[in-house]
Amino acid sequence: MTSASFWQPALKRVLSVLILALAFAALQSAQAQPSYTVSPEQLQQVVAQRFPRQYAVSGLLNIAVQAPQLRLLPAQNRISAEMAVQANGPALQRSQPGTFDVDFALRYEASDHTLRAYQLKFQNLRFANLQPQVRVWLNAYGPALATQSLQEVVLHQLSPQDLAMADKLGMQPDSITVTDKGLVIGLVLKPL
Repeated sequence: MTSASFWQPALKRVLSVLILALAFAALQSAQAQPSYTVSPEQLQQVVAQRFPRQYAVSGLLNIAVQAPQLRLLPAQNRISAEMAVQANGPALQRSQPGTFDVDFALRYEASDHTLRAYQLKFQNLRFANLQPQVRVWLNAYGPALATQSLQEVVLHQLSPQDLAMADKLGMQPDSITVTDKGLVIGLVLKPL
């Protein structure tokens, strides 16, 4: 037996193991992060369907909240919403237009396959033509208004078709990541 014929089977085994290892690594990386993406346009469309909303404040004030304009905040993994409001009632001399801003995180609700707003942070309420003391009073009410308007608002609902492939693979939605291109919903294996 020559030394070349001695090393050929060993070399073939090493190459076979190396090829299998590379194939396995490529397969793992291709399947490492299965996900589903929801575009900003889809989010805006779903949220717009839930507005306008009306709120009364102790018979003194009525506030109409219009559909928010959503903006993705990838660096914070949150979404901001600017909402136009119209306030009127006995506490005001005339109808007053304004806006308020909030930002929020998202959570997945498995019972109905929805993405919902939570962990709201009220930013500010702006009314250009109001007296300072009325502005202070409205800003004190702002967080409650934001919570009533957006807390647990459904931003998207995954359809059975959206989840069909994940179900076949024994997976379910898990993490939600805000990106410039929309929401990326990570999928994980269902618990046994």
